[in-house]
Amino acid sequence: MMFQIISDSACDLSQKYIHKHNIEIVPISVSFDGETFLKDTLEISRKEFYQRLVDDPALFPKTSLPSVESYAEVFRKYAKDQIPVICFTISLHLSGSYNSARNAKMLVEEEYPQADITVIDSQQNTVSQALIIDQTVRMRDAGLSVKEVLDKMDALMKSARIIFTVGSLDYLQIGGRIGKLAKFTSGKLGVKPIIIMKDGDIGFGGLGRNRNKIKNSLIEIAEKYLTERGKDNFIVSVGYGYDASEGVSFMSAVEEKIGIRLNTDTNVEIGVVSCTHTGPHAIGIGIIQKYETIS
Repeated sequence: MMFQIISDSACDLSQKYIHKHNIEIVPISVSFDGETFLKDTLEISRKEFYQRLVDDPALFPKTSLPSVESYAEVFRKYAKDQIPVICFTISLHLSGSYNSARNAKMLVEEEYPQADITVIDSQQNTVSQALIIDQTVRMRDAGLSVKEVLDKMDALMKSARIIFTVGSLDYLQIGGRIGKLAKFTSGKLGVKPIIIMKDGDIGFGGLGRNRNKIKNSLIEIAEKYLTERGKDNFIVSVGYGYDASEGVSFMSAVEEKIGIRLNTDTNVEIGVVSCTHTGPHAIGIGIIQKYETIS
């Protein structure tokens, strides 16, 4: 093993993928009452979390970033054996997970001066964070060194996008994540936004009331982005929320209308962390450039 890949749990990669590719996950925690925090996947399942939100639309949970010691505990395992680490976190615009990991890096490097730990703000979340990790897995498995991987990382992350929509703006508003969208959505009853996440932040991509039309718009935006840059140069996956059947149907529509095969390994069930801020009915398309096409 040339280096170890670590991520917080916002990446939403499946347990099958995590085990197959030896990814270490540091869980973000979630709370329904602001007092008791449960570790993502370890102490509360995605299914249980989603069901509680669907059953009680008045619930608005909160997340809590991993502690410095949670990261440090994982980093130490590899520092002891002098195995380099690349650690990805959810966008700093959405969580302080990056800062926690950075502080853990400094702590462990004091204890183990030979430690080689790189902490990266992925500037993404859920499916696009998963895609960044997947490209890093592919580079590691192809024998690229840490330096060679990091040399491609900025361009890789700049190519990444999530183009998505939500079932309700309430979660974004209450979580303080609505930002630039506020001026576009203020006072417009019943509308749902098209949201584009790139370079770490979320931006406005359009509005609509009919969910099927909005999903078609997501596909059109993705298709335009890919066509302009060469579809063969990119990997595409889908992230979906509570309604698994909607997710499967959307995958088929994306493949048919864009004319590209999805990377099924990184189609994700949007997890606890993202659901906290977007609600149970988020759905979207993740895009990233293939590392081989980055010079």
